[in-house]
Amino acid sequence: MYFQKKRCVAMLLAGGQGSRLKVLTENTAKPAVPFGGKYRIIDFPLSNCVNSHIDTVGILTQYQPLELNEYIGNGQPWDLNNSHGGVSILPPYARAKGSEWYKGTANAIYQNIRFIDRYNPDQVLILSGDHIYEMDYAKMLRFHEKSEADCTIAVRSVPMEEASRFGIMNTNEDGSIFEFEEKPKHPKSNKASMGIYIFKWSVLKTFLEADEADPKSENDFGKNIIPNLLNSGHKLMAYEFEGYWKDVGTINSLWEANMDLLGETPAFNIYGSAGRKIYARNYAMPSGFIAKGSEISDSFVAEGCEVFGTVHHSIISTGCTIGKGAEIRDSVIMPNVVIENGVRISHAIVAEDCIIRAGATVGADQEGSVETLKISVIGKGKTITEGAVVAPGEIL
Repeated sequence: MYFQKKRCVAMLLAGGQGSRLKVLTENTAKPAVPFGGKYRIIDFPLSNCVNSHIDTVGILTQYQPLELNEYIGNGQPWDLNNSHGGVSILPPYARAKGSEWYKGTANAIYQNIRFIDRYNPDQVLILSGDHIYEMDYAKMLRFHEKSEADCTIAVRSVPMEEASRFGIMNTNEDGSIFEFEEKPKHPKSNKASMGIYIFKWSVLKTFLEADEADPKSENDFGKNIIPNLLNSGHKLMAYEFEGYWKDVGTINSLWEANMDLLGETPAFNIYGSAGRKIYARNYAMPSGFIAKGSEISDSFVAEGCEVFGTVHHSIISTGCTIGKGAEIRDSVIMPNVVIENGVRISHAIVAEDCIIRAGATVGADQEGSVETLKISVIGKGKTITEGAVVAPGEIL
């Protein structure tokens, strides 16, 4: 079979367990978790690829991949079903004596060297499947090529007092990286790695093979591959990104990222900038219904919803029903949730296909920083009985 040579192939790491999202990822891979009323987390890096004219994407799956695999399908919703590339699902490599789990981010790419080699790319773009952002990878690719770098790492400036929580890139005046520090106690700069890398493929392949042969390696890009590149004298550049970016790896950060879509001037424009649409696999839904006497303010209500109650500063996903006298505040309601009459929900995330029976209370009104809020979480498919109380911060 003929494979067309590519300037750049993207490899999207989507196999992590996402344990910090607790019940939301018990049976679902983190990149498949619903977001923003009608999207999934993985829609954002996939849409970035399409909008950046990168038409060959390998998606590395591992943990609870069924729903994610079904959602991606042949890649058609993202226009990634072309005959000379498109999207490919890449589970752990099946060997003659069985398969081997991905041991780390670098090992995951190593196990798919043959897939990348089919396209003989000049560059390889490494992405994570659990970030919310809109980014033009083509600009980063041009910067990488113009700099003649072996590796370019996307960075964003963070407050200096928070820098010790991140992998920090220390750079020269021209943007070249001379040191990488993983969560330093005394950071020298505030340029935090976003986990987005572009590598010259010929260089990366050599280092992946050496890393795999090292029994002491943790097979990780941040801990092994990047430090080894630096120590070997290869040219690494920092590409500064100034747009919105959120790692939604925790309950509070996922809740906050959804809330960032609301308000007169939202922190993140989910509709995308001019010519840069966010694509998703949206199944056909009937028109929504907003009943007389209902109240909706500062909220996103997706297609196919029936609203009879009050919704304030919340995300209501596709196919939900909000009963009479129900009040939803500062919450994220995922697809196909039924909320019966008189229910009170505040500062909560309710996962797909739940039923909240009449008169139940989930969470409570709160004030404070995002880190201190107690977000209540109802897991997928759960039923909360009539009149029940789910306390602030409780996870079912």
